[in-house]
Amino acid sequence: MKQSQLLTGFLYFYVKFKNMAFNSKKLGILGGGQLGRMLIQAAIDLDFHVKVLDPDPNAPCKFIAHEFICGYFTDYETVMKFCSDCDLITIEIESVNLKALYDLVSIGKEVYPQPSVLEIIKNKRTQKQFYLDNNLPTAPFELVDKKSEITHYIDRLPFVNKLGEGGYDGRGVQVIRSEEDFHKAFDEPSLIEELVDFEKELAVIVARNENGECKTYPVVEMAFHPEANLVEYLFSPANISKEIAKKADLLAVKTAEAFGIIGLLAVEMFLTKDGYLLINEVAPRPHNSGHQTLKANSCSQFEQHLRAIYNLPLGDTNSKYTAAMVNILGEPGQEGKANYLGIEECLETGGIYPFLYGKAITKPFRKMGHVTILADDFDKLKESVNFVKNTLKVVSES
Repeated sequence: MKQSQLLTGFLYFYVKFKNMAFNSKKLGILGGGQLGRMLIQAAIDLDFHVKVLDPDPNAPCKFIAHEFICGYFTDYETVMKFCSDCDLITIEIESVNLKALYDLVSIGKEVYPQPSVLEIIKNKRTQKQFYLDNNLPTAPFELVDKKSEITHYIDRLPFVNKLGEGGYDGRGVQVIRSEEDFHKAFDEPSLIEELVDFEKELAVIVARNENGECKTYPVVEMAFHPEANLVEYLFSPANISKEIAKKADLLAVKTAEAFGIIGLLAVEMFLTKDGYLLINEVAPRPHNSGHQTLKANSCSQFEQHLRAIYNLPLGDTNSKYTAAMVNILGEPGQEGKANYLGIEECLETGGIYPFLYGKAITKPFRKMGHVTILADDFDKLKESVNFVKNTLKVVSES
């Protein structure tokens, strides 16, 4: 073939690619829960075509996705078939079939976060080892394979026992304070981690695209539910010094760069009482610690995730307001068709914005929605957080 013909062919494909619509790639999402739902809502604004896979026939994404397939994202054949006509694949939950994701990449599909990143993160044991190997600060830990091994670390008490795989929303975590708690330990591959005496629990969401562009959201301060062990509410930005905020921001970027992730990475940290930052866990997707960005920031975490995985310029992460986010959890002892009490009182109060997830059935501590609160100062935020916690309840219909 003549050189001129090669050049003509190259120019043809270059022009064709350059002129291709930025939103022409069909997006497949593995998981149809509330994160997928809010991701679709952002995708609609950019006119992306979204296809969703979830085992729940009434998943929150069902009625707003362009295409919804009921099936298990843990099953290899199901994932491969689902993704056959998708150009780009992402997740809203970590417990997906990794082999399928690797094989999809091998046949030319774009998968973000990358399977190699997801493989490290989805197992807390390999995740912790990654921090150690990459000089990222984290609490001292030991890997254990079964419950009986934990008794060897009696001199380390108190400590936290974390399941290697399968834990989420507070599940898969046990605090072992004394020998009397050993029965609560997991009889599966897990880890024990020093119980950190922290001042605050912080989180930073960082976005990174294929070009290597990185942007972070302001540090948030989280408060966890004492029973459910999941985020009950948070404040944005965190009530910390500028010096600590800068260190948290830099640590989040360093962590994202170490993984080489494309997409979002939520980095949860402990701020110790002596002023150090330790990475607790990360999540390679939109995260509970970024829900307030839907109202409080120029570009929400959901739009930012789409920008990152489509390799578009990342959006402005600046805060427009001081904000809080309160999770709406199913009330203890309540299971059945969901009924929202106090929603009218919240809607008639300025600065309070509920987001409901479309879950028909409530269960104790199930995430049914969240509320974003905007205010002029931190004291007003605290007042509004307490108002929402005391007013908005999810119970089952009698």
